[in-house]
Amino acid sequence: MGRWGRGSAGRGLLGVAAPPWLAGYRVRWLGRDVLAGVTLAAIAIPECLGYGAIAQVPVVAGLYTIILPTIVFALIGSSRLMVVGADSATAALLSSGIAGLGVAGLRAGSDEWLQWACLIALVTGAMLFAAWILRLGFLGDFLSTAVLTGFLTGTAITVMTGQLPTMLGISDGRDDQIWNRWWEIARGIDDIDWWNALFAAIALLVLVVGKRFAPRLPIPFVLVVAAIAAVWIFGWGDDVEVVGDVKAGLPELGLPTGLGFADIATAATVAFGCTIVILAQSAATARGFAQRRGESADVNRDILGLAGANVTAGLSGTFVVNGSPTKTEVLDEQKARSQVANLTMAVATLLVVTLLSDALGQLPHAVLGAIVFVVAAKLIDVREFVRIGRVRKSELGVAVFAAVVVIVFGVQTGIVTAMAVSLLALIRRQYHPERFVIGVNDRGTRSFLPTRPGLQSLSGLIIFRYDADLFYANASRFSEDVQGLLRSAPTPVRWLVLDCTAIGDVDYSASTMLGSLIDYVHSHGAHFVLAGVDPELQSALLTEGVLAGLDPDHVFGSVGGAVRAYRAAYPHADSASPDDGAPHGTVE
Repeated sequence: MGRWGRGSAGRGLLGVAAPPWLAGYRVRWLGRDVLAGVTLAAIAIPECLGYGAIAQVPVVAGLYTIILPTIVFALIGSSRLMVVGADSATAALLSSGIAGLGVAGLRAGSDEWLQWACLIALVTGAMLFAAWILRLGFLGDFLSTAVLTGFLTGTAITVMTGQLPTMLGISDGRDDQIWNRWWEIARGIDDIDWWNALFAAIALLVLVVGKRFAPRLPIPFVLVVAAIAAVWIFGWGDDVEVVGDVKAGLPELGLPTGLGFADIATAATVAFGCTIVILAQSAATARGFAQRRGESADVNRDILGLAGANVTAGLSGTFVVNGSPTKTEVLDEQKARSQVANLTMAVATLLVVTLLSDALGQLPHAVLGAIVFVVAAKLIDVREFVRIGRVRKSELGVAVFAAVVVIVFGVQTGIVTAMAVSLLALIRRQYHPERFVIGVNDRGTRSFLPTRPGLQSLSGLIIFRYDADLFYANASRFSEDVQGLLRSAPTPVRWLVLDCTAIGDVDYSASTMLGSLIDYVHSHGAHFVLAGVDPELQSALLTEGVLAGLDPDHVFGSVGGAVRAYRAAYPHADSASPDDGAPHGTVE
């Protein structure tokens, strides 16, 4: 057991009330945690102002996401490092979702818009709580890496498009169709406000160059401070658009006003998408950083923490929160040890919103837009697209498709479509899995040859590998594959060996088919043999009556055992499979 597993947190009341990350905490870690938290605050504060702009709520609401919600997650969740707060993907999903609710007179940036954002956070929290009760954290796994990469890319392009009018100082029609927004931006080129454009250009240059040459410096924070100072000192508030009056101070607690129980069902349509994104992204973040440190992640406990954080967000005047991989990376780079760093960030942010609200009002919109633009651009992972394409071209197509759907139809439709595509890809993989004939040579090695008519493993022997469970949907295709190999064999088949290494389960429909297939093979003068059968599968086949049609001596624990038994029975059997350059391995 590692040092995190020792300590008194597992005994008595402390073990019940204390957060898991507190177990084994060392006082000497406090200084580094506090320093890491201050560094994180310098980066998170300008980013969360930008996320507030993406969600189209008052910018201070973005800061509220890293105060009380962060504290609640730190006290409930399990992850020792994961930062919970506003996130670009969920902010964009929230914005497009509220816009698509069809509520008459609902305007972005209005108090009513914020109340809907709060209600959606509450419903998201309730859904996450239900996911914790039912242990549904696995739902996040239904967004494959390819789909999630495409979804985030489409979200990034949508967000970046939305920030261009702000950076250029031109009007934005807020059309739902992105190509119409591109057209409006192109038409507005002649109306560019050069003060705003200059501030945006300088901000972009500082963000890009600063990241390149001073990666450890909190460039966004420095930029925000410098921009506010410039506007304040030189009196440029009349020349460039600024955020304006910021009603900051302590977050006010309470239920969303002006909305009732009848609106919960409407909010749930947006909250469901947020829940799926949170489950996928937060689980990946918690697991990734825990594994990096040689620790284990309690994803279900983190879901409870995220549920509490989102309920708190809804009650404290802000919007949905999520686990942030980029901000968590900051803590990892700073060698932080625990959620004490996140608590420090929350306190630092609270000081900003209570003491520096007048200064925040002098922040140029163009600078804020540039920060959001760069944050969104980071979601486009070109290297990941390249890696996906190298491994599997079909998954690259899925990633591109997910991105296009988000861009064309919006983030809310995109997340539902992304889930559907992931599920269809899973079903397709089970319905049409990889299938091989395992070739065997005299040196005891085997080759995996894609199934095609006329292949044999040895003279009179066919070893067929099927890389999926057998169930009602693929049972007929499986049977046709085996029958086709049997009919097209160049020499009479004595043994048809089914490699069950990748078959973990056989449902009732498939077991019925398997029984009929065994009879078919036997009627053609061949023996049906099973190899690589694990005890659980063997028990299931016995219960389903499949093994009743087999010779007990024709069930082997490995493919190697079946090959040795065949060669013992037919010592003059020669290699009959060509070497197509397929992957090889020793027959075990």
